[in-house]
Order: sequence, then C-alpha cells, then structure tokens
Amino acid sequence: MHTLSRRSFLTAGALAVGGLTLPNLLRARAAQPLKPTRGKSVIMVYLNGGPSHMDMYDLKPDAPVEYRGEFRPIQTNVAGVQISEHLPLHAKITDKFAIIRNMKFQQEGHTAPELYSGFLRGNRPAFGSVVSKLRTDAGVRASLPPYVYLGDANHVGHPGYLGKAHEAYIPGEKAMSLGRSKSVSLEQLGERRELLKSFDATRRELDDPKGSRASMDSFTAQALEMMTTDAARDAFDLSKEPVKLRERYGKGTEYILARRLVEAGVPVVTITPQNHGVPQKCNGQWDHHDHVFECLKAVLPQYDKSVHALITDLHDRGLSEDVAVVIWGEMGRTPRVGTQNGTTGGRDHWPQSGFAILAGGGFTTGQAVGATNAKGERPVGTPYTPQNVLATLYGHLGIDPQTTFPDHTGRPIFLLDDPTPIKEVL
Repeated sequence: MHTLSRRSFLTAGALAVGGLTLPNLLRARAAQPLKPTRGKSVIMVYLNGGPSHMDMYDLKPDAPVEYRGEFRPIQTNVAGVQISEHLPLHAKITDKFAIIRNMKFQQEGHTAPELYSGFLRGNRPAFGSVVSKLRTDAGVRASLPPYVYLGDANHVGHPGYLGKAHEAYIPGEKAMSLGRSKSVSLEQLGERRELLKSFDATRRELDDPKGSRASMDSFTAQALEMMTTDAARDAFDLSKEPVKLRERYGKGTEYILARRLVEAGVPVVTITPQNHGVPQKCNGQWDHHDHVFECLKAVLPQYDKSVHALITDLHDRGLSEDVAVVIWGEMGRTPRVGTQNGTTGGRDHWPQSGFAILAGGGFTTGQAVGATNAKGERPVGTPYTPQNVLATLYGHLGIDPQTTFPDHTGRPIFLLDDPTPIKEVL
C-alpha cells in the first residue's frame, strides 16, 4: 500500500493557508473588519540590481551628455509622455500604466525588504505574508497558497515577526509534482489529515516561544490542501498555454506563470525575472556599474516584450481591474555616467531617485506622476517612497495599511508608518 510520509506533505507546499478568491477574509484591525474584497491580486516584478531610471522611463535629452547618456526618448501613445527608444512596445500601451517618476528609496545595497515591507530594517513582514496571515486568521482553506515567489530565493520577501508559517511558497522543480497520487483516494487523504491533527495538537502543547511547531503544522495543512486537487499543479503548468501566447511573452516565463497564478486565485505573486543573454561583462541583472548602455541594449528588448505581453494579456482576459501590477527595483542609477572609480561607462547606485510602474488594479493610468530635476538627480517636491506604493497596493487588496500585528514582544506594530497612497492613480 502506498503511503504519504510527513516529509512528502512538507515538500508539497510551503505556506500556511492558500486561497482561490478573497471574499470574506481581509480585515484591517481585529475590531474593525473591512468590507470583503473579491478576487483582488497583485503581481510584483522586482528588477533586482537597481534599474536605471535615466535610461528607461525618465530620460533627460536636454541634460549635458554625461547625464543624458546614449539613449534617446520616443513618444508614447499618451500625449506628452516619453520613454526610452529601447521600449517601443511599452510606448504602444503607455495608456495602460502609470510611471511614478518621483520615487525615493533608503537602499544601501542590493536588498529587497524595502520593496516588500516598506522598511529597510526591523523584521517587518512582506505584504504577501500579511495577506497570508489575514487569510489564516479568517480560517480560509484552499488548494493554492496565498503568496508565491518566482525567482532567486535570495530576493524573496520574508514574513518577519508574522512567523515562518507565512513565508512565500517557492515552487522550483516541485510544482509539477503537487497533485495527489492516484493511488491515494480523497477519503484516505482525509483520514491522514485527521490523524495528523491529533499528532499536531499534542506537539503544539510543547511548542517553543517562536511557534516553530505550529508553523510546521501550517506547512502540513497547506501541503494537504494543495494535494487534494490538481489546481496547484495545473496553475504551474505552462504547457496548458497556447504556443502563440507563450511566444508573445518570449523568454520571460515568470511573467506568464504569474498571470496564470493570479488567474487561478493566488492573491500575491512576486517575481524576479531572469535576464537571458546578458554579456558576461554586465554585472548582475540590473546592476550595471560598467557598460550600462551596452548592457541595457541586451536586457531591454526581452523586458519590453514580457511586460507588454503581461499587461495586454491581463486586459484581454478582463483581469486588469482585479490584478494590480507593480514593476520596480530597489533604487535608480547615478544620473552622471562613470562616477565610480574602476568602472567604464556605467552608472552607480542611486537611491535618491528612481521609478515605479503601476498597471491594472483599476488605477488611473496613462500618466507620468511626479518628476525629477533637470539632471534626474532627485525628485521635485515631495517624493513618493515604497511605503506609498505599498499603501496603494494594500488598498487595492482591501487592507488598511494601518492594520496592526503584534511583534515578537507582543507590541502592536502598524504595517506602514506612512499610509498615504499615490493619490494620482486612485
């Protein structure tokens, strides 16, 4: 007789409780439940390394040559909004996204926490972990995890003080083996769930202060839900997409997989796309300290193609109101070229300015929000920060950004210190 080991349960899923939709589950504070939302989700595209705002979405053609660089702006389908000549497909659909040009970051290096939580330090939870926690509190059970990450595990958002039960599910090579074995009936799976409950109830009585055993119970529960149906396996199966549609996305398989997951009901999917065909001389995905223009020429065509495919695909499927897309990196690049010693024709780290792209979500698109000065060095007026972007995304998901959760000491902590959304897109 075939048996399922506890190890098998744990490797089948990596989150607490997943979900297919969002009705009756998101709440702000314990005493103030929010109006239920339905089917709202977020896709976050994290351009790890610090993409150059000066060469993508905020070109300065009138600046001195050492600032403006080699690229030239082109007109988009939105009057008065120009972007890089190496983003021609973006230019055709600029009416479907908003460019936030007055972003400012706190980054001191290539770290992800500020984009996921709004904070560089403090063990704050990623917004996907927050959704997982709220679903758990609402008792939601489903066959897909609420928070999925596609990419290098070094750049995933962490659950912070919410605990390991709310980590992102990182599928890797396990996604295609998520289905239930045909030799195990649903009745048998139910019996094993009840047996594990009896074991886990005993273990929780002996739990440690951080709730590690309870987290393991959550992993088991998620694994069982994912194995009950083929929904999880099917959602990760790109072979179910028409060849012509896959070709529209090009090599950016993370983008089309993200769309499949939100369409299947996963509320938060974050991706760190791989850049294929990048010359060896280029440092990292978007960290172009050397040869920034040559490296971007290699990277931008595939990026342009994948983003265009994602945004148009969401619109074609009628998902653009329910699915919000944010595209950004942890900083911009130095407006002046070649400022770092020992480099050739590159741009260094520059958290003082950068960009974010917002699409879908029912947002007001077809606009450039804010601006930087004539050389792209800093925002004009009051900048927006990652907390403002996250406040906008929380609002889309029906979550009050001033929701509080207790940290490890029991002290209630707001999700964000600045709950102000980007008002121009609302």
